Amino acid sequence: MTAPTRAENIGVRAIDVYFPSRYVDQVELEQHDGVSAGKYTIGLGQSKMAFCDDREDISSACMTAVQNFMEKNNIPYSDIGRLEVGTETIIDKSKSTKTVLMKLFEESGNFNVEGIDTTNACYGGTSALFNACQWMDSSAWDGRLALVIAGDIAVYAKGSARSTGGCGIACILVGPDAPLALEFPLRGTFMEHIYDFYKPNMSSEFPTVDGPLSVTSYVRAVDHAYSAYLDKLEKIENISNPSLENLDYVIWHSPYTKQVVKGFARLAYNDFTRSPDAPQFADVQQFKDVGREESYTNKVLEKAFINVSKTSFAAKTERSLLAARNIGNMYTGSVFFGLASLLSQVSFDELKNKRIAMFSYGSGCTASMYSFRVRADTTEIAKNLDLANRLESRTKVSPAEFEAIMDLREKTHNAIEYEPTGSVESMFPGTYYLQKVDSMWRRAYGRTPLN
Repeated sequence: MTAPTRAENIGVRAIDVYFPSRYVDQVELEQHDGVSAGKYTIGLGQSKMAFCDDREDISSACMTAVQNFMEKNNIPYSDIGRLEVGTETIIDKSKSTKTVLMKLFEESGNFNVEGIDTTNACYGGTSALFNACQWMDSSAWDGRLALVIAGDIAVYAKGSARSTGGCGIACILVGPDAPLALEFPLRGTFMEHIYDFYKPNMSSEFPTVDGPLSVTSYVRAVDHAYSAYLDKLEKIENISNPSLENLDYVIWHSPYTKQVVKGFARLAYNDFTRSPDAPQFADVQQFKDVGREESYTNKVLEKAFINVSKTSFAAKTERSLLAARNIGNMYTGSVFFGLASLLSQVSFDELKNKRIAMFSYGSGCTASMYSFRVRADTTEIAKNLDLANRLESRTKVSPAEFEAIMDLREKTHNAIEYEPTGSVESMFPGTYYLQKVDSMWRRAYGRTPLN
């Protein structure tokens, strides 16, 4: 066998997303929950939230994403040499979701596929992407393409935190000569041990969350990952004192979109600490002597830098929030739904040769900032995504029905000898669904007709 030539411009060749066919409206959820008007919509920045019933689990959702992607893009399964899954939705402590997806490869006869699952809160998809790209950049690459699957079913116990849930899976084709080329080695990473969001209770799919600590942890991670990224940018591209001006677009992990606004403001704050006398910071000079640790809980400072960065946020990030605002948190898939939203909302004429920075955060905590360069036409990717129309085609469900469905999921979590009762007819065409769980926890799946 002749070794493949060295891959160039490795990155995203195509991307598609899957989300359930039903959603709950956040205004109606505010009224149902008896909270103040605007708590979820203005306070969190959310409009709609996707959810699934007992008919879908992480394996069925990932199968839907992969099979629909392969059919839509007319890619043979034999072309795939690596399949990486990033998820924190665990239904088995040993068997990976990736192995379930191998069912889709059977007809092709391709069982020589590397990669397994990667788990750490919302960061697993980013690690999966790095693994796939680095495999392709190494001597281990066999010339085939890679698939990266990133996504989760995000659910919370009854209460206001439930409004920050969601469900979505991103499917990414990684290959050489990609329209979105990963900028090796521009990457800044930050990791530390912290208990802000975690799932120690194996009998429940609900997380344990320290909300205020998680917000602070996210912002701290922005500071460190962004600073490390800028240091790489300065060294590799010989840019003197790099800043937000060197990033054309910035995509974020979005637990809710208001957190993205705060994260973006931290970029401006970090630029301020590097160049406090720059003209754009004339109105925030009073914060020169505020220590970094104090800045994490200083609401006056936070608001000031949100205002300073408002114009830049509108240009560089706002259009990437379409999915996050209308689906909710997709955990590992969230940052890639941001990328899909940007590609859907911004034409290639505007994106051409631009740098797209990505900030990925996973509680516990892991975070990276990295970037793509747009090197080829993204029009076909946007056309295949058809994101805005697909979001509009969903069915709205009342908060009362949504709550009943969440109660059903909670009662049947990890059940055996169980046949789900959720509606198959309400699903999008081509959606995989859970048919039953037998006495040995083995799961069987079906698929709704394509037409």
